[in-house]
Amino acid sequence: MKPIKIKMYSKVDCPLCVKGKKVLEELITEFSLEIEEIDIYKNEELLEKYQLMIPVVEIDEEEVEYGIIHKDVIRKRLLQKNKVKIVE
Repeated sequence: MKPIKIKMYSKVDCPLCVKGKKVLEELITEFSLEIEEIDIYKNEELLEKYQLMIPVVEIDEEEVEYGIIHKDVIRKRLLQKNKVKIVE
């Protein structure tokens, strides 16, 4: 099965980002994921868009959660993505 693409917008020295990444890493045991972490300070547009929201988790180009990342919210969205992929 093709992995689900997840982008996590974050920055260096961000405690919420560290916790958010840990949540995503825990979900790798349940789902086939391709996680890309993007530092918003390396892109002015991303910095302007996300500076007060990080971390931001995006699944297949859709913003799913930001700030405090909840494992159950991400898991639910991943389950929905898996069902869509199975039906296709």
